[in-house]
Amino acid sequence: MSAHRDTLRERAEALDALLERLEADEAAVRADRADQTADDEHDPEGSTLSGEWQRIEALRRAAAAERAEVDNVLARVDAGTYGVCEVCGRDIPAGRIEARPFATRCIDCAD
Repeated sequence: MSAHRDTLRERAEALDALLERLEADEAAVRADRADQTADDEHDPEGSTLSGEWQRIEALRRAAAAERAEVDNVLARVDAGTYGVCEVCGRDIPAGRIEARPFATRCIDCAD
């Protein structure tokens, strides 16, 4: 159980770092968008600031959702329910836990 907790905490730390980078990237794009002289919509050399902002926002939402999943599973570890399917109550197979440490459902219930 300790190894899974460590894996989950490492993933949480990696997601926190990613979220910080994405926030910095988003702030930079906002600053660029505030520059009224930027004509990125007609720049043939690269993506638009709007497109870049959308990409960053999508990555941020995905990372935040995964971080919430990890927090949920860490709470299950602390509660002693980690590795038990939250739907049917059966043990989640070790192979599934190894492949997806933040799984909260067995394969049958995940569908």
